[in-house]
Amino acid sequence: MDVYLMIRRKKTSIFLDANEKTTVYEVKKMIRAIINVLPENQQLYMDNKVMRNNKCLEEYGLNHSKDKPENPAIVGLACRESENSEFEILEIMPYTTPPELPAVLRILPEMDSLNT
Repeated sequence: MDVYLMIRRKKTSIFLDANEKTTVYEVKKMIRAIINVLPENQQLYMDNKVMRNNKCLEEYGLNHSKDKPENPAIVGLACRESENSEFEILEIMPYTTPPELPAVLRILPEMDSLNT
């Protein structure tokens, strides 16, 4: 069954779907196809713990009944420049909030009462 993932790194979000039996390494290969970073230079995190390449997603509690398209599991991603360098610190930027609507677009309370 499909598990839906949101891979987060800094300001980037990558949406993937994979099988519960998919290994972490296979997920890294999917990510490589999108951001062109070798799997060896990627580190995935679940609940702030590094995920091991040989483990399946279901071993991390990821399953089709809770990780759906409308509520994907959030997995952190850290990268490094080369195999000889250190991994960056896991950083996930919070979502931004939209700016407040300009006054001309807001429904004023007194105007709303006129419509009822």
